[in-house]
Amino acid sequence: MTDQTPFKMKLEGKVAIITGGASGIGEATARRFAEHGARAVVIADIQDEQGQRVAESIGLHRCRYIHCNVTDEQQIKDLVESTVQMYGQLDIMFSNAGISGGDQPILDLDLSAYDASSAVNARGMAACVKHAACAMVKGGVKGSIVCTGSILASGGPVKFTDYAMAKSAILGLVKSASRQLGAYGIRVNSVSPGGVATPLLCKTLQMGAEELETLLDKYKCLQGKGPMKEKNVADVVSFLASEESAFVTGHDLIVDGGHPH
Repeated sequence: MTDQTPFKMKLEGKVAIITGGASGIGEATARRFAEHGARAVVIADIQDEQGQRVAESIGLHRCRYIHCNVTDEQQIKDLVESTVQMYGQLDIMFSNAGISGGDQPILDLDLSAYDASSAVNARGMAACVKHAACAMVKGGVKGSIVCTGSILASGGPVKFTDYAMAKSAILGLVKSASRQLGAYGIRVNSVSPGGVATPLLCKTLQMGAEELETLLDKYKCLQGKGPMKEKNVADVVSFLASEESAFVTGHDLIVDGGHPH
């Protein structure tokens, strides 16, 4: 007899933090974590009204919103400590908060744009990994840390130099942290999405979601499945967060439908 039981990720009883969880990939992942049985999901963002709406729609008995600007390390430390105080542990950190940066080529690069991009996309990521790992080590939790990278870190974009530089730092962070934290049973990975019509990218490119999806769909080799959605990335993050990927660490998993690099 064929087993008809729907596949479910092993997130039962897990407590997760998702930075940048008020919209886009972060929001989609918060919903996936809840669907896959997470005991609690803490959404952290600076979009307070949107973040609170997402938490309420998932259900406040298992989802909370906390304001957190990842450029401020103390706020990240407070976020992690508050989560542990509320739920007793931290099992999963999805360090996802990011900004798009400028669209300058190297000849016109304003290094202040890199400083702003790096503060969120690199420094903020490092602080999230640091404080999540400290909580996991202290609590004896063999947890999973996932960072949001980008295919632009390895694809050599024509523009968006500051963004590509900042996202490239995540690859080094993941490799280094995974080697150091493996002794504690903590896994560290990253997911690098291709183009997804998130609210952030729509705003950056000044395009509507439908128009942007049509454009992005042309740049992947995997045809017939339609444009990539936030939920497609969220599914991969759920895999990396779960015990289904128990022996995956130090890895950057590209999710782009075969975008030519």
